[in-house]
Amino acid sequence: MKKLLLSALLLLCVSAFAQKQYTLQSPDKDITVTVELGEQLTYSVTHGNTCVLAPSPIGMQLGDGTIFGTKPVVKSAKARSFNQKLQSPLYKKAEIPEVYNELVLTFKGNFKVIFRAYDAGVAYRFETDFRKPIIVKSETADFNFDKDYQGLIPYVLRRAGQEGPLINQQFYNSFENTYSHINLNQMDPEKLAFLPLLVELSDGKKAVITEADLEDFPGLYLRNANGKNGLSAVHAPYPKTREQGGHNNLQWIVKERENYIAKTDGKRAFPWRIITISENDKELADNDLVYLLASPNRIGDVSWIQPGKVAWDWWNAWNIYGVDFKAGINNDTYKYYIDFASQYGIEYVILDEGWAVNKKADLFQVVPEINIKELVDYGADRNVGIVLWVGYAAIDKDMEHVCQHYADMGVKGFKVDFMDGDDQMIVDFYYRMAETAARYHLFIDFHGAYKPTGLNRTYPNVLNHEGVYGLEQAKWDNESDLVTNEVTIPFIRMLAGPLDYTQGAMKNANKNNFAAIYTEPMSQGTRCRQLAEYVIFESPFNMLCDSPSNYMKEEECTQFIASVPTTWDETMVLDGKVGEYLVIARRKDFHWYVGAITNWEERDIEIDLGVLPNFGAKSGHIFRDGPNANRVAKDYVSEQAQVWGNKVKVHLAKGGGAVMVF
Repeated sequence: MKKLLLSALLLLCVSAFAQKQYTLQSPDKDITVTVELGEQLTYSVTHGNTCVLAPSPIGMQLGDGTIFGTKPVVKSAKARSFNQKLQSPLYKKAEIPEVYNELVLTFKGNFKVIFRAYDAGVAYRFETDFRKPIIVKSETADFNFDKDYQGLIPYVLRRAGQEGPLINQQFYNSFENTYSHINLNQMDPEKLAFLPLLVELSDGKKAVITEADLEDFPGLYLRNANGKNGLSAVHAPYPKTREQGGHNNLQWIVKERENYIAKTDGKRAFPWRIITISENDKELADNDLVYLLASPNRIGDVSWIQPGKVAWDWWNAWNIYGVDFKAGINNDTYKYYIDFASQYGIEYVILDEGWAVNKKADLFQVVPEINIKELVDYGADRNVGIVLWVGYAAIDKDMEHVCQHYADMGVKGFKVDFMDGDDQMIVDFYYRMAETAARYHLFIDFHGAYKPTGLNRTYPNVLNHEGVYGLEQAKWDNESDLVTNEVTIPFIRMLAGPLDYTQGAMKNANKNNFAAIYTEPMSQGTRCRQLAEYVIFESPFNMLCDSPSNYMKEEECTQFIASVPTTWDETMVLDGKVGEYLVIARRKDFHWYVGAITNWEERDIEIDLGVLPNFGAKSGHIFRDGPNANRVAKDYVSEQAQVWGNKVKVHLAKGGGAVMVF
């Protein structure tokens, strides 16, 4: 059993009742949080001599007129230290050090604020202690900075045809966009940004803002409405009326919203607001705060949850060839996918959109070309599980019966799509979906989803989230720079948790010959980049996006992809810079996997393997960009990599990558 270390109250000054200021430091003493009680409750954060946050107000307004945070009065102040090893199954490491200092301020009016300082950042949350349910009208959560810093801002992409106030229109979105690199006071005041969001501080340091333990509350957006050096919270108001519609009638579309953001229990803890802090960029790509701050496992035994890879149909448009049947949404096609998966030891095949009758939003109405039980049995005989894509409204209408029916049939999980929002109703759906699925031993991949907030710790059967501008965009987007995006998201979006990027393209293109083709898509960057992304991206349920027919023509690459683990015992980020390049090492059992990717800049890198614990290999296998990869993106070399003095030198082509196994 791990040991909980409670400090002797670190007591903060002479009398808690008389104080106007409280301080809290991280265990390594580099980070200091200063809480001030004036007309408004504010906090500020420094890292060494760097101002991370200038005084920033926080508070909450309830529906009955209660306002917390204005002229606050402290009743008590307590502090403690915490130090243990947290077991983290189905994650990027088997255990995580959980070390922090905590300050709990109890205020008059049945409110508390809990601040935590870790070596990697700070977090705070509210707690309320009311006997009856409450309505939360608004939350004040400002993030003020001492200068007009630049940030990497993921703006909401507003859907066309929406009605009502401009801000409200943006609450209907899929949380997918590339990053705008702009000064904070240049942000469009009419646009919302979703999380995580990065701010570039002084001295090369960076802060990423996100949230954790988002339960029974709407998600957090940020905006700069006043042209100053700061960001302010915005939440989607609670839905007043909604109707079924949207994509193929699979969504709930909000027609009118209330004048409050949540109605909830009066005695509860609210989501954590997180500010991660890094001295160098590579720290951002290996940050565990979201997982640490999530609620613990609620389902108990997780041995039945099997992560793995999945042969995926939709991206490659069911483009199999050299067969004696017509490819499409039919049993012959999916048996071909199952045979392919079985041949390479791939754990799952997914039936994406099309297996259920279109626009009925009824998951018991299956198209006549598909016999799911036959496919489940065919897959079971070949050690391949079946996963079903489902739309939000379709499964929300009859969740219990759908889960029971398909679990009894032998289906292993659902890919749930098109929630496209994070108001309180939608957030509640995630928890109901996760809990119901767990009771029937089903796992979940949330698509059309907001960013992870630690639900994969609370319900470990939630293996993956989308909420990322992923490779599917290559089917229709000729303008976006996916290569630069891919060396940006590991430092920002992936900080929040696993991502369903859906890599694995066997048709690869350099910057000049890429074209978005919906039915015959390709990736940007080299073949080795696609291989490396199975190590770079954290993804316990990891897609093979291309056609089985294409994979079987690329035997060596396919065998490698199929062999890469999807959960890890250890993760170490060896080098990297946001938007430029990244090198990550991950261990599973006795094998180290090292992945490297770059932007459109060709570069030579030296990888120091000596920092890896107990590393003693003298050679390994490497896939690296071939000498003509800048001209023909699929050109690669597969060879033994010699380790000289624990270092390996690798050349990366433009948009290139490399991956090694030791």
